Amino acid sequence: MAPLLDNPNDAILPDFRIADHATARARLIANAIEEERDHQQAITDKQEAARKEEQKKNKSKFIPVGNSKVPSIPVVIPSHYAVRKLKAGEYCELYYFTNKGLKDAKKSLLSTESPGLMLTTNTDGLQTWINADEMRDPKAVITKDKNLSWEHFNEATPCMITAMKQHEWPEDRINMHIQFWTALQNHRWRHTFNTLKQRALLLYQSQQRRLWHFTAGGPFGWSIAELNQDLIMEAGEEIFNEDRDLALAALKQVHSL
Repeated sequence: MAPLLDNPNDAILPDFRIADHATARARLIANAIEEERDHQQAITDKQEAARKEEQKKNKSKFIPVGNSKVPSIPVVIPSHYAVRKLKAGEYCELYYFTNKGLKDAKKSLLSTESPGLMLTTNTDGLQTWINADEMRDPKAVITKDKNLSWEHFNEATPCMITAMKQHEWPEDRINMHIQFWTALQNHRWRHTFNTLKQRALLLYQSQQRRLWHFTAGGPFGWSIAELNQDLIMEAGEEIFNEDRDLALAALKQVHSL
């Protein structure tokens, strides 16, 4: 073993306060300040991320208070089920936006009873807990789109467009629905005295809007803004056949008496 040149026990502790160590001392202080600044920034970033996540989860909690007075005109507030469907961009029946559907929703919203939670499976196959009032009530009587009257159709479509905007649907999707429903209103069958042809347009609307939701975003998606007259004729034939079958069944029942 090589002999030690200096005995460490005899070493003198340097005085880092003198000018000879000023550069090293300044470097250590600067590094400590930078580390503290990075640490504080990390804390700030974490707090900001938590705040944004809280705002994302509970949007209604952070909505600014408006200065407007309580409105005399009723505000359009659809059911929780319809809202959940719109938020997800999924198909939702127009019934929920008719006057009756909105009235039922208001009655439910004003109820003081706790709806509880239900386990459901989303479109990705994952199970999650949601409020029970966000599920379709199996006991509720819902009018399908194809069975709506034109009066109810006219009540529902503007309200659904408003709800789409409130729930931040893409502009192109909103405009497509506006063009689609406007085209139906302007179709010659809409203004005929033949009620079967008028019903055929509502059937066509029901079929095409539902199909569009099934295919939207896929490789075979399309726009429903422009009406397909061939498919309208097919819808008309379906309505005519249903009406004929009902008439024949009624006639047979009369003869059997």
